[in-house]
Amino acid sequence: QRPLHGTRVESIRHNNHNGATYYGLRLGLGLAAVHSDDPQLDGGSTQAGLNIGAVAGFQLIPTSPVFIEAGLGYVEKGGKGTFENKKFTYSLNYIELPITLKYIIDVDGDFSIQPMLGGYLACGVGGQVKDYGDRAAVSSYNDDYFQRFDGGLRFGCGVQYDVLYGELAYDLGLANISHDTFDTAHNGCFYINVGVNF
Repeated sequence: QRPLHGTRVESIRHNNHNGATYYGLRLGLGLAAVHSDDPQLDGGSTQAGLNIGAVAGFQLIPTSPVFIEAGLGYVEKGGKGTFENKKFTYSLNYIELPITLKYIIDVDGDFSIQPMLGGYLACGVGGQVKDYGDRAAVSSYNDDYFQRFDGGLRFGCGVQYDVLYGELAYDLGLANISHDTFDTAHNGCFYINVGVNF
């Protein structure tokens, strides 16, 4: 028998089929940029990339709609710009572990709004720097360009209707991903994701 939706928590349990846990799949588009003090690394113009992953959410308190969500995914970041009148682009591809707190606001039993705040850790697994002026391409992860490890904040908001899910989120990189002692470089990426929660 379908449960009554007299309370927000009962509704969340109906949406996720289990009040304590849910699992999800995500697929989407990322619009990324790298902001740096070093003009050779400053790729402030956005570059589009793929992101794909899976998540699991766990209710922290049985009587409260607060969940902790952890995931694992592949994300494509990077940037593009000009240096000495020469165009360059670079891709920075990561395996990323995001962990966020979500507050699930029930609207009508089948539809919910889910603001979130947390952070992420990432490890670079591939990418190239392409210098169109010199027509040269090298790995993004070397002593002249970027470090493999990144981390920062993630915030955004999701919506769910039945099992269908969508979200807008932003990764604000806090780690210095350049090798330079004096200059810094930081990732930034805006996400538009869709998926399902079970």
